[in-house]
Amino acid sequence: MIDIRRFDKLGTFQNEWLDAHYHFSFSHYYDPARMGHGKLRVWNDDRIRPQTGFPPHGHRDMEIITYVRKGAITHQDSMGNKGRTEAGDVQVMSAGRGVQHSEWNAETEETTLFQIWIEPESYGGSPGWGARKFPKADRSGQWAVLASGNEADKALPIRQNAKVLGATLKAGETLDYQVSEGRFGYFVLAAGEVELNGEVLKARDGAAVTGPESLQFKSLKDAEIVFVDTV
Repeated sequence: MIDIRRFDKLGTFQNEWLDAHYHFSFSHYYDPARMGHGKLRVWNDDRIRPQTGFPPHGHRDMEIITYVRKGAITHQDSMGNKGRTEAGDVQVMSAGRGVQHSEWNAETEETTLFQIWIEPESYGGSPGWGARKFPKADRSGQWAVLASGNEADKALPIRQNAKVLGATLKAGETLDYQVSEGRFGYFVLAAGEVELNGEVLKARDGAAVTGPESLQFKSLKDAEIVFVDTV
């Protein structure tokens, strides 16, 4: 089953520095039909104005993946980590038993990003953070594993039986994906336009997929896809 989530139908929030669209219930946006998909709990599409961002705040018992689409985000946390993640790259924070962090757009341009939260396999444990570069050329016409609960994937580690994948497609290219029985897929088109199993999706549209389901993406315009596959 495929449930298309159009960008203009998402939950929204806006203040003087943040323009956010919520694929699932978050903060003051509540939709009982959109409380998550499998272990995926949050997918926020954020635009952060220059020299602003999220001040120090706490999290616990959540795997938080940040995919930067434009600009860069600077992370700092109570574990002593500090890092700047640029467009196309990814950072992961395992909140564990608890951590304080800030996410700041220190740039002179707007930063846009996806923030993805996945529930962990078990609660507690030490928090952790990491970031990695993922050149778009390395995922041209194919899936690249950006974060995973399987060490064999050699991706950023998350504490759940899940994968976060990315792919870029040139216009006219196709790419397949199989969501297995008992698993849940969710993807958002970061850029471009694709036809998915006969349905056209545009930039920042998303879709919830319940396995088993065979997917074929056909790029109508150069496209960038971010995909979560989880239990």
